[in-house]
Amino acid sequence: MNLEENNRTGIVLILSGPSGSGKSTLYKKAFEQVSGFEFSVSCTTRTPRPGEIHGKDYYFVSKERFHELIQENAFAEYAEVHGNCYGTLKSELYRRIDRGIDVLLDIDVQGAAQIRAECVQDLKLRKACEFVFLSPPSYQELERRLRSRGTEEESVILRRLENARTEMAQWRLYDYLILNDSLEKAVQDFIAMIRTFRASSRRLLKGPVHES
Repeated sequence: MNLEENNRTGIVLILSGPSGSGKSTLYKKAFEQVSGFEFSVSCTTRTPRPGEIHGKDYYFVSKERFHELIQENAFAEYAEVHGNCYGTLKSELYRRIDRGIDVLLDIDVQGAAQIRAECVQDLKLRKACEFVFLSPPSYQELERRLRSRGTEEESVILRRLENARTEMAQWRLYDYLILNDSLEKAVQDFIAMIRTFRASSRRLLKGPVHES
């Protein structure tokens, strides 16, 4: 037999980096060349926007239900943002892991830290998770990128830059680092990582030959 995707458990690829590091651009370009990744559906307490569908865009729940899920230890990570709660359900990750489906989580360093802590006690998550940090080449370049967008007020830019200093200092907590100096090179580095993750022996169900 060979090392087909259905011969392994799924990957949970956690991608973090400060705003302006290029995470969305990176994975969108990478997924033009590699397939098989899904995005988990998060829970949120905010109200649905026009066109959003429960179970597809988000699981829309009440604040009471969200806090019940916290008490049930149902989340791999969660946070409150601008008065609304968001969380990644463990069940969303487990069902993909068990079926050999890879999932990408584009989350901040706080969310990644929560999942890293969960991995200490959760063997399934520990085997599945790969932590990748995407960094700009410098703080000055990050500021240039944020300002070049031309879509945000100065106060928002300054807040993002302040947060970026804290986030960029945490790169050593991740298993892998990608420097986004050249987008083309960063994309190829990311693709090479994905291929390595998919060949990891810790997730393979069988080897390359029939086992007696």
